[in-house]
Amino acid sequence: MEASTQCVVVGGGPAGIMLGLLLARAGVEVTVLEKHADFLRDFRGDTVHASTIRLLDELGLGEGFRALPQSKLGNFRLPMEGGDSVVLADFGLLKAPYNYVAMVPQWDLLNFLVEAAQQEPTFTLRMNTEATDLLKDGSGKVVGVSYRTRDPLTGDTLGTGEFRSELMVACDGRGSVLRSRAGLVPREFPVPFDTWWFRIPRDADETDPVASISPRFAGSEVLLSLTRKDYHQIAYLAAKGSDAKLRAEGVESFRDRVARLRPDLADRVDQIGSMDDLHLLDVKLNRLSRWHEPGLLLIGDAAHAMSPAGGVGINLAVQDAVAAARVIASPLLSETLDDDHLAAVQKRRWLPTVMVQTFQRVLHRVVFAQVMAGKQPNPPKPLVFAARRLPGFPKLPARMIAFGPRPEHAPDFARRKP
Repeated sequence: MEASTQCVVVGGGPAGIMLGLLLARAGVEVTVLEKHADFLRDFRGDTVHASTIRLLDELGLGEGFRALPQSKLGNFRLPMEGGDSVVLADFGLLKAPYNYVAMVPQWDLLNFLVEAAQQEPTFTLRMNTEATDLLKDGSGKVVGVSYRTRDPLTGDTLGTGEFRSELMVACDGRGSVLRSRAGLVPREFPVPFDTWWFRIPRDADETDPVASISPRFAGSEVLLSLTRKDYHQIAYLAAKGSDAKLRAEGVESFRDRVARLRPDLADRVDQIGSMDDLHLLDVKLNRLSRWHEPGLLLIGDAAHAMSPAGGVGINLAVQDAVAAARVIASPLLSETLDDDHLAAVQKRRWLPTVMVQTFQRVLHRVVFAQVMAGKQPNPPKPLVFAARRLPGFPKLPARMIAFGPRPEHAPDFARRKP
């Protein structure tokens, strides 16, 4: 089966859905391919920063977004020796209503954006549709993708086909198939930890708000708990390369680790039935030196995989999507898109990416590397002094985290009144 459209977006994450929504509001015929049957993946991040909240307001979606289940983070703390901490960023110092970071289950956010996008007649979302390869013409330009559809229950292949398009946009994440098929290899930066995701039931009488986050540090281990309606989504962080050792120790040993870090959940750790209930996330921090080829653009984690440190990945990907839509919408409509337009997207988003990844590398060094080595985190003394002694200092990192460098505004063609 062969089909055609003006733009194919591969990957239904925050970058892909946001780009599809924006292009559709410009009148571009856009098809988003998502390989899964739904958006319910526990490893997805939940942080929605002020830059994204402001964007949703500009799109006329702010009221609906605020009605989603969520909690608010008011500050960002760095752990220190002796169990103490210092407020590095105080979001409350920022101007309302963009003075917090929202914790929103990502599947709720994606379903909300899809609902908005489906109001546009030129938007199409195809679930259970996995891009498998790039199609090129005789000159080497990318002109489409091949795909296969799967049965959502069995995973069996139901069919195959091709999509032809003026532009393919890879939003298929840190393990991007399109990036691999294009032969693009990112530069890797060292990461001191990996993450194991699992669930533990939540008691009906617990009072933590839905989507709140609870971090615990002990020895060389970190536990982050995201509160869901009926369960806790938990991330266990340990030194990179520890997976084989953890699994060899067995589930009883792992239950003991969780109970030690979260004594309040000790009565439920037996719900971790086996080590198969743990889902490893091999944490990456990398970026491509070139985000495009003729007919192909890569954004979000496909172009620059982010560490979970600081929870900035979703928002940086969304900013990429906004910048891309602003640059490529008009050329797509006029059929004048060329590689210079794709290069312009990378040029605009390159510096913000480098700055955010540099921030994450510092966090890795001053916090996570020390914890993974069994040491107490010891942030640089000048940073601690500034955070504690200079009243206005926490506003600077707060703005950097909440909005990031070079935050993007909604293009005029995509704005709607509430």
